[in-house]
Amino acid sequence: MTKKRNETNTKNETPALRGVSPSVLATLAANKITAGALALLLLASQASASSFTFSTGSPDGKIATLSRPSSPGKIQTETADDFVVTQGIVITQATFTGLLPLGAALSSISGVEIELYHVFPGDSDTNRVLAVLTRANSPGDVEIDDATRDSADGRLTFGATIVNSSFSVLNSVVNGINKHPNEKTNGEGPVTGEEVLITVEFNPPILLPADHYFFRPEVVLSSGDFLWLSAPRPIVAPGTPFMPDLQSWIRNDALAPDWLRIGTDITAQGPFNAAFSLSGETDADADGVADSLDACPGTPAGVIVDANGCSIDQIAPCSGPASGGTWKNHGQFVSTVAQAAESFLAQGLISSEEADKIVAQAAQSNCGSAGGLRRSTQWRKARGNAIAIQN
Repeated sequence: MTKKRNETNTKNETPALRGVSPSVLATLAANKITAGALALLLLASQASASSFTFSTGSPDGKIATLSRPSSPGKIQTETADDFVVTQGIVITQATFTGLLPLGAALSSISGVEIELYHVFPGDSDTNRVLAVLTRANSPGDVEIDDATRDSADGRLTFGATIVNSSFSVLNSVVNGINKHPNEKTNGEGPVTGEEVLITVEFNPPILLPADHYFFRPEVVLSSGDFLWLSAPRPIVAPGTPFMPDLQSWIRNDALAPDWLRIGTDITAQGPFNAAFSLSGETDADADGVADSLDACPGTPAGVIVDANGCSIDQIAPCSGPASGGTWKNHGQFVSTVAQAAESFLAQGLISSEEADKIVAQAAQSNCGSAGGLRRSTQWRKARGNAIAIQN
């Protein structure tokens, strides 16, 4: 969906047209349109774009908690804190602040992974016996797969800046993460380290519909551990206050899929937030294309779109060209659908079989015929496969 849009192929016969009859192919050749003409169809008014920003504010020095992936001799430990989205957005960047061991070089940061979670009971097994006092207002059991970004696979890039060469906090949680009834370990006491701001860029951006989420970063160090710093709770300016602001939670592989409240369950202090920020742009139709780049605002939910935010039905409406007016004839409509389908195929948005079906349906319709108007077909992804939805 966010792949670079390839130039449309203008051959008379394309892979997307294999299932179309010779008579239809002749019609398409006679009514062939160029890539430039197809581009004119995308000049629809773009939606009003707004930036999205969120921040819990600067570290408050109260607590630092472990957040690392598993490695030889170390189990995975995750800390998560929440945020709210009130409309569809695409997140392009995030920052979070934590501690490195004193004297550690920034080059010791070898990897970063970001995961997002729905609020429990989302993505969770509610029938099993819990190993903690409560899961109310915790992250779900498992992450949102589509929102995971990892520097290891190139879908995330990161940079780091030392904010303070020596920063101290009053308490920490590293190993004392236990099942009920042994969850109250009071933390492991004060710790001092290098305060570091880590900035991550998401490629592709993360698409989120309006909802309540948890943000979870993990940092890989060549030596020592990364501890995520707490932030004021309630959030104060220049942070972004919201309600309900849930506290931060933690778990390790021995406790998963359950989570513990850092303040309420483990330390009997707090509750705490964690220091992070998010930035991006609104995506009013939640198609994964930011409003400022969306040439086709108002796309129905779940419909397959290209990098311009346009579905095939929006590029080639049955009622007439997207640029206005009416189709010259049925062949012009089918030709436009065929070129759009070929472009979607080249971008990997649909399969060759799906492209064949789309063009065949267009050929069988009476769109562009004198007095003809047939219901359009939207193509949506369902369980990884494209399906046709009649409107």
